[in-house]
Amino acid sequence: MLKIASCLFALAAFGLAPPPAAAVEARISGAIVVIDGDTIDVNGTRIRLFGIDAPEGDQTCTTTRGKVALCGDWVSGQVRETYQGRQASCRRVDTDRYGRMVARCAVSGVDMGQDLVAKGLAFAYARYSADYVAVEAAAIRNARGIHAYQLIRPAAFRAAKKARKAVPVKRTGQEGCTIKGNISAKGTRIYHSEGQRDYVRTSIRSDKGERWFCSAAEARAAGWRAAKR
Repeated sequence: MLKIASCLFALAAFGLAPPPAAAVEARISGAIVVIDGDTIDVNGTRIRLFGIDAPEGDQTCTTTRGKVALCGDWVSGQVRETYQGRQASCRRVDTDRYGRMVARCAVSGVDMGQDLVAKGLAFAYARYSADYVAVEAAAIRNARGIHAYQLIRPAAFRAAKKARKAVPVKRTGQEGCTIKGNISAKGTRIYHSEGQRDYVRTSIRSDKGERWFCSAAEARAAGWRAAKR
């Protein structure tokens, strides 16, 4: 088999035969169709941008005054406005568990992942690469994009969402659970458990970004801290 593959590459070098499929698929180029903040289609191939993690479409963020904004949806719109229809050249790095190509993509010679992190439209996904960590630090210092708001990292948001689905809905509350996730006038996210002093008088306003949780661990993962009393 190795001998056959070597022959194919040799023939391809002289234009007599196509290279193996793996070599062809290692790179792809074409017009961009933006799916969300970190996912695009290029020539019908779904691509997850390497080294970055953008807010999920349904992820919200909060201003210092407690106003809730749809940051995930806003990010997708900004990426679409910047990159939709432009020509990208992408190089495969890996394949994720969903079967998507994980790739570095360049547009007009600019690394797309680095550009999105620099503009505050995505986080550096340090779990998989440290390439954009310094770029993210600069975006945070300058409060660019999503860093002008309070929000948890997308990975923590997804974990909390998964945890909610795993807990049987059997109690009272907006989502079937009893822990109250409240946002103070100063924008501090505090959760109250049954039996705590302010639990009964605390009301939940979903229009402010407040919510119910099924466990203290879920609340902490979503960015809330426990009430002191």
